[in-house]
Amino acid sequence: MAAEPTSQPADAAPAHAGASTEAAQSGGGLPQFKFEFWGGQIVWLILIFAVLYTLLAKVFVPRLRKILDVRAETIASAVEQAKTVQAEADAQAAAAKAEIDQARAASRALAADAKAKATAELNKRQAAEDERLAGELAQAEDRIRGLRDAAMSNVNGIAVETAQAIVERLTGAKVTAADIKAAARAGQGAA
Repeated sequence: MAAEPTSQPADAAPAHAGASTEAAQSGGGLPQFKFEFWGGQIVWLILIFAVLYTLLAKVFVPRLRKILDVRAETIASAVEQAKTVQAEADAQAAAAKAEIDQARAASRALAADAKAKATAELNKRQAAEDERLAGELAQAEDRIRGLRDAAMSNVNGIAVETAQAIVERLTGAKVTAADIKAAARAGQGAA
């Protein structure tokens, strides 16, 4: 079924258009500024203010306050925890410094002990080496003394033989070793 268009008189449309034009021209302006609408506006203002105030006071502000309190508690606990951790870190740093100082003192003592042991060992070795060298020096001096004595006894023999050879060559006569020794003694006694 098709809807039938309602028929309106041809002159009705222009009359309706003219009425709205008249209303716009006669009153015009915003209804909020007309005194007859103020009563309803005040009622709605109070009603909306009451609803918004109730929502803010009972819902939004408590939630916001709860969030701010949780945030403040979180910050306070974090600060307290940071202070505790800082105090522990300071205590650990002091303990570590004390351990380092102790280790340094122990290492210095160990180094001094090692140096003393090394010096004692060096002195011991040096004394042993000096003793060994003194023994070798004494043996060398004994050998030198023996060689000198042997050379000195040979010198007398060589001197006698040389003197015999010189006298024989110069004079042509043979001289005995006893004569040369007697002449050497006589020469030393005169000097």
